[in-house]
Amino acid sequence: MTTQQSGEAAPTQPPKRAVSTAAEFVTGHGGSARAVVENLGRGGARIVLIGQDGALGDVLVPDPTVGQAVVEAVEGLELGDWDSETAAALTIGPAHRRKMAGSRAK
Repeated sequence: MTTQQSGEAAPTQPPKRAVSTAAEFVTGHGGSARAVVENLGRGGARIVLIGQDGALGDVLVPDPTVGQAVVEAVEGLELGDWDSETAAALTIGPAHRRKMAGSRAK
């Protein structure tokens, strides 16, 4: 009996590029990181990465299931939520704040 016949979902294969990008982030920012998978609707999903050093990064994937598979595939990456502990781990510097503000930063 195949997986589809038994009614179970086939395991999601995370895209190699997403896994390598997330793994490079983890390695470059202290060896461990938190990940919050955000559903973007038709646009897919965003994996928000918060490094051990407080750095912020992200990876876009086709859907939240793929996002969770990426998190599971990367050693040192822990799935989390936007709770107070995760928010407190994030350090946003002046350069990132100016970038987020766009033309209003002048």
